[in-house]
Amino acid sequence: MIEGLFGNLCSDYISEKIIQHAATLDLTHFEDPSFYDRLERAQRQTTGRIGLLVQLLTGCQDIITLVSLASAVTVYSPLLFCLLIASVAPGFLGEAHFTSLEYALVYRWTPERRRLDYLRFLSGSNRTIKEVLMLGLGDWLVKRYRALARRFYGEMKSLAIQKGLAATGLSLLGVLGYYAAYVVILSRGFYGVISIGTLTFLAASFLRSRDVSQRLIMTVANIYEQSLYSKDLFDFFLMQPRVVSRPGALNVPPQIRGGIVFENVGFQYPQSDRWAIRNVSFRIGAGERIAIVGENGAGKTTIAKLLARLYDPTEGRILLDGVDLRDYNIASLRHAIGIIFQDFVRYDLRLDENIAVGEIDGLADYLETAEATEQDGHATHPSIASAAEKAQASSLAARLPGGYRQMLGHRFEKGVELSGGEWQKIALARAYIRNAQVIILDEPTAMLDARVEYEVFARFAELVAGQMALLISHRFPTVRMADRIIVLRGGTVVEEGTHDELVARKGLYAELFSLQSEGYR
Repeated sequence: MIEGLFGNLCSDYISEKIIQHAATLDLTHFEDPSFYDRLERAQRQTTGRIGLLVQLLTGCQDIITLVSLASAVTVYSPLLFCLLIASVAPGFLGEAHFTSLEYALVYRWTPERRRLDYLRFLSGSNRTIKEVLMLGLGDWLVKRYRALARRFYGEMKSLAIQKGLAATGLSLLGVLGYYAAYVVILSRGFYGVISIGTLTFLAASFLRSRDVSQRLIMTVANIYEQSLYSKDLFDFFLMQPRVVSRPGALNVPPQIRGGIVFENVGFQYPQSDRWAIRNVSFRIGAGERIAIVGENGAGKTTIAKLLARLYDPTEGRILLDGVDLRDYNIASLRHAIGIIFQDFVRYDLRLDENIAVGEIDGLADYLETAEATEQDGHATHPSIASAAEKAQASSLAARLPGGYRQMLGHRFEKGVELSGGEWQKIALARAYIRNAQVIILDEPTAMLDARVEYEVFARFAELVAGQMALLISHRFPTVRMADRIIVLRGGTVVEEGTHDELVARKGLYAELFSLQSEGYR
């Protein structure tokens, strides 16, 4: 009972630590495929590892027994002790060798096992099943899964056969050593070297020692295997973030007065020789609304991530009120910034939770209380209601059966799926609830129709008055609302000015604006 309960506690504790540690790592870690291999291996160690403690205690008990019996055997005949070692050593060496090979195989196959998991996900996710059905991918996914699974099975089978044959040969060596010992004992008894009592004692001690030794070999082999796999867990915990707060880091001032300045900023993604942005310099004044436009791959989202300090610049620096972002406390900096990415998360949580995660530190207690109590779903925390109203998501709460307590998504019971535009309004509410000094919207209205988009941005322009705002968008009617527009090409700033100024220059902005206008004619 104690072992089972402690095992559950241990599993939960390790899972918590993995979640906690993963949340401290850099964004660059999650963009590296090898990181997911390490995370996969670590996550597999959350269950079953409590057996290591039991095996250690059992092994210690067997060692005490073996030492006492082997000492007695050695006193009467050192040769018997040598034969005892000879009868158990081959099995021990074989187990250790093939345990290492099995671990190496599982380690090497981590990427393929993740691929198997992904194939299972594709065939069983509500976010992919529409295309799987429409494109008729079911049979193809099965074939891919079967081919990969059988390759893995084939390697495991080959290793299992090698281990079985080797174990058979090694056990024969052990049997020879075992019966050689009995020949020694019986011959000494036959010639009167030892008494019948001593013969009985030695035979029983040797048999008992061999049984304990074999059990100890299996225990040590299991401990060795457990330690190999546990190393994956500790290796994961050894990973450390590089984007961290410096000692004595400053808090972001309550009111930004000097604005934000990019000075010759360049950034390269890890393991890439290409510059995502290079020699980027511009300024965002306090209370100013800036729009960034450019073709795909120009570096627009990279600038947003650098400003939120999800990355640090490879070269140059970013100043906030004249202080390098790297000199600010990360938590303080990120709390001062509200950001909604184009690929925002659609949480399979309640509507109020989907909005409240934007200011989770202040609303965690409310959500916990709401979870434990029954209350009117159309009433919620004032901050949540206000953010929903600003993002025009309050009408969504009014028509949902459960109001703000309505579960969203199809993952859980009574969940309701929303349209892309409705999810986008909820994402905007997450930005508004933060009361941040800097608002960053990365393609925030891509799923909204033209009328709703105009209403959202007209409302946005009104709500962010006095706040700094950075808007990334391909929609030119949207960016016209900005005080100033920055145009990127190939990771560098090529133009800067108001909409009318840029159109008059007949440069890249005018070209892109003309192309988009033609599409509406």
